Amino acid sequence: MKRASASLALIASLSLLAACGGGEPGPDAEETAVPDAIAGMQAGPAQAEKGQRLGTPNKDRVVTLGVLNKRNNLTQDLVMKPGDSKRLGNLVVKVATCEKTLPWEHPEEEGAFVQVFVEERATAKEKLAWHKVFSGWLFKNSPGLNVVEHPVYDVWVKDCAMNFPGVDAGPAPAASSRSAANASGSSSTSPPPSGAGAD
Repeated sequence: MKRASASLALIASLSLLAACGGGEPGPDAEETAVPDAIAGMQAGPAQAEKGQRLGTPNKDRVVTLGVLNKRNNLTQDLVMKPGDSKRLGNLVVKVATCEKTLPWEHPEEEGAFVQVFVEERATAKEKLAWHKVFSGWLFKNSPGLNVVEHPVYDVWVKDCAMNFPGVDAGPAPAASSRSAANASGSSSTSPPPSGAGAD
């Protein structure tokens, strides 16, 4: 008897809940503007100045970064020029410059000077605030030399598009509106390099 009345109460509760909704609410709009507190900060001006001595001028280089969100295993590409900032939810990535080894130097390497900011709480009692979690060089072929250590996000260098005088090279990819759209939400199928996703 008790079991039957408990079952009836459960069925009545479920039917009331079903009548309430009319569907799940849509997702909230996600903020994509870089916060003012971060936008005014320069990412490594000394590094950018050093990067202009050889090859393509710093302003014309194009950096491709991979970003992994470990919560949902979503990998995205950010295509940026030096001085650019991109925001993905509560993550902001800034690029100062990128470099490649000279054509006759071995082993070959590509790197970028990157700053990573995350909006999070330091403790449960504090308000959300932007924290710089990384500032330094990241390397494509040696990702273990310097890593972004964060429990949710991983960032690594995929490409530094630049040329050197007297060296034939294909056209460099431009940071176009198509690549900017890719950076703002579409996922990339390429996995992070080995060691890039490790904490």
